[in-house]
Amino acid sequence: MNPPAHTILAAALLATACASAPESPAPREAGAGPDPAPFSTAAALEVLPPGWVPFKLTRRKKPTDYRLVAVEGGIALQATADASASGLRFDTVADLAEYPWLTWRWKVPALNAMADNTLAHREDSPARVIVLFEGGREQLPESERINYDLAKAIGGNELPYATIMYIWENQLPEGAVITHHFSTRIKMIVAGSGTGNLGEWHEERVNLLEDYRRAFGEEPPRVRAVGIMSDSDNTGERTVAYFGDIRFSRR
Repeated sequence: MNPPAHTILAAALLATACASAPESPAPREAGAGPDPAPFSTAAALEVLPPGWVPFKLTRRKKPTDYRLVAVEGGIALQATADASASGLRFDTVADLAEYPWLTWRWKVPALNAMADNTLAHREDSPARVIVLFEGGREQLPESERINYDLAKAIGGNELPYATIMYIWENQLPEGAVITHHFSTRIKMIVAGSGTGNLGEWHEERVNLLEDYRRAFGEEPPRVRAVGIMSDSDNTGERTVAYFGDIRFSRR
């Protein structure tokens, strides 16, 4: 049975805004790898590194504040969500057969005590690293094609074939997989959990290839974009998070 129409519409708006990317990413320099432009080498705090662009969920959603800051002798991205939701995206191409590993650094000073990513009305996270995958409508399960069609009709953008969101969660253990409430093509994987590493920089290293296989039960297509997001629009809380550089690696 298909979910109610308003639920599908919400999913289309969310996924179109959070997970849409051009079919052809911006040209990269010859020999450049798939890594997003690093925050740590930004020329100035006032300007994001080239290639990083903001996205909004809808016009009605208050955007999260993203800014480069000097911290502990380096430069990182600070995300402040205050009853808000928006993110940043970087278009790229990565073949996981060649670059199966994804690494990044993040720091979350405090949890959003009201958040619970297993409940649609409380689905918020102070920090998300988002990976979007290539693919078209014809490759989607029949039950998901209505989401694809709605998103294109409403926003003019095609949904990604699949999306993985690595999130900081309050209670679930690291490695837990949550299927998004509105689409089976969006999987949330817990990469940071609870209070154990709060207030400290934490190095994450995930096998994106194996996580995709585990989440979707199939071989992955190429990555087409990477994003970050901090959101608290469902709970109305205020959270702060810090993001370091995101990199793909062969081993």
